[in-house]
Amino acid sequence: MTEVELPYQLFDADNHLYETKDALTRYLPKEYEGTIQYVEIKGRTKIAVLGQISEYIPNPTFDVVARPGAMEEYFKHGNPEGKSRREIFGEPMRAIEAFRDPVERLKVMDNLQLQRALMFPTLASLVEERMRHHPDLIHAVIHSLNQWMLETWGQDGNYVHSGRIFTVPVVSLPIVEKAIAELDWVVEHGAKAILVRPAPVPGLRGMRSFALPEFDPFWKRVVEHDVLVTMHSSDSGYSRFDAEWDGNSLEMLPFKTNTFAMTNQWRPVTDAVASWVCHGALNRFPELKVAVIENGSSWLEPLLQQLSDVYKKAPEGFGFQDPVETLKRSLYVSPFWEEDLQRLSNTIGADHVLFGSDWPHPEGLAEPARYINEIKDMPLADQAKIMGGNLARLLKV
Repeated sequence: MTEVELPYQLFDADNHLYETKDALTRYLPKEYEGTIQYVEIKGRTKIAVLGQISEYIPNPTFDVVARPGAMEEYFKHGNPEGKSRREIFGEPMRAIEAFRDPVERLKVMDNLQLQRALMFPTLASLVEERMRHHPDLIHAVIHSLNQWMLETWGQDGNYVHSGRIFTVPVVSLPIVEKAIAELDWVVEHGAKAILVRPAPVPGLRGMRSFALPEFDPFWKRVVEHDVLVTMHSSDSGYSRFDAEWDGNSLEMLPFKTNTFAMTNQWRPVTDAVASWVCHGALNRFPELKVAVIENGSSWLEPLLQQLSDVYKKAPEGFGFQDPVETLKRSLYVSPFWEEDLQRLSNTIGADHVLFGSDWPHPEGLAEPARYINEIKDMPLADQAKIMGGNLARLLKV
């Protein structure tokens, strides 16, 4: 491990845990027994949701995983040699205890020079899309997962472990009353941030935006609790639209090369962020704080330009509140380490940029502290904000 001289403490906005096989089901009511199963297919364990085998996460047991940061060179320099996915990922590794246990993770965080970290689930990203026609089941599975995370990654009934690991529970919105109850429950157990999928909300009346007025009671409660809303990269359901062009599977397969899907991979986050202002939630609740995690930032400038153009033509559609200024007030972005971080800071302000390493996923950094090399030419005060100060302020820690 390369030791990096740090003039400030690091608060990583994007760390991940790997779930155990019972994470989604340990606390699932008996009426939903069998809706999630692990099955053996040709010697490999797969997860089946409502009887449908999913390939979304090729190894859902996480017993063997890609090494942290395995794809660093790929994301920094591309793939000029045309390597296969297997070659890009390199040799896998057996999962270590730090992927599944907070006490062991704290030891690794010390080695990685991370003082604090937001801790996101991994398997959770497949839940809502595969259960979109069963809103009651979504709420039940999400609550089961949140209970498992509290028990496994929390401490003394609190989602914060040792003042350093801030586990982020999920809140799904199909049934507003249940969403509010889940929010109240996770906040009661110390959650400082919640995870909301950047996608239309499934429900009894079909799909619709989370920013429509029907969800206002939920966002009102979020404001009252003063918790950070995070929107982490997930399966937002857009593979259904890709499939109409490709003429194949409806399931998102993030580890299979699909150049058509890659050309519009930022469509989900673009639409999600646009919805916050086009459907008015950030105007109705200006106190909301929304952090976009592991979605990069290349989509931001084009979106702000589009919103600026639309505002000129139809200001009444935004309640005569400039959507660009609204987003700059409420939005926080955790960019990819290989992006132009100075340019992003110039766009939304250094106060709204969050360092995230995606550790231990292969897409992130093997050694998160090396992130500071990407911002070494920025003012030290801005570096300190990006590398932890902003997130500490948002969570009031």
